[in-house]
Amino acid sequence: MLLTTASIIRGVSALAKQSSSRALHTTLYAMAPIKVGDKLPSVDLFEDSPANKVNICDLTSGKKVVLFAVPGAFTPGCSKTHLPGYVQNAEKLKSEGVAEILCVSVNDPYVMAAWGAQHNTKGKVRMLADPSGNFVKALDLGTNLPPLGGLRSKRFSMVIDDGKVEELNVEPDGTGLSCSLADKIKVKK
Repeated sequence: MLLTTASIIRGVSALAKQSSSRALHTTLYAMAPIKVGDKLPSVDLFEDSPANKVNICDLTSGKKVVLFAVPGAFTPGCSKTHLPGYVQNAEKLKSEGVAEILCVSVNDPYVMAAWGAQHNTKGKVRMLADPSGNFVKALDLGTNLPPLGGLRSKRFSMVIDDGKVEELNVEPDGTGLSCSLADKIKVKK
């Protein structure tokens, strides 16, 4: 079979389109960082066990929710300051119209449940696991922390109203403790 220049170009062009299409489908996450006004992506998280899958869009539909994310359960800053601040401020936030407070980390659901039990979060803060990091990747708020196991969440907080980001606070260095703390949350009435 004799190949002409035109047939080679058509073949290469078809392969390029196919490769671009495949690349697009594998890079849908992290197209751009989430921002105020954006709807949350539909991603499943886990609560207490791998059998208890919860979709973040379902959890935030029709209500005001505070969500905060931490680099890892049981890490010093998360355990001494970040999570305890939300537990201590849960009633105040709920009195301001917040229906639920959600804590997310790239950990397995058993670790998140144990960490929540240690901090008495029941009825105050729901502990949600993002074991593969799909949620933080979809928000483009993941960070690579090899000493903690690779992909982790940047430290951030957000106020969500009916699935839409109303306020977003991302720590400038991704891990520090300042703007994402519970006492910095501003709930709009």
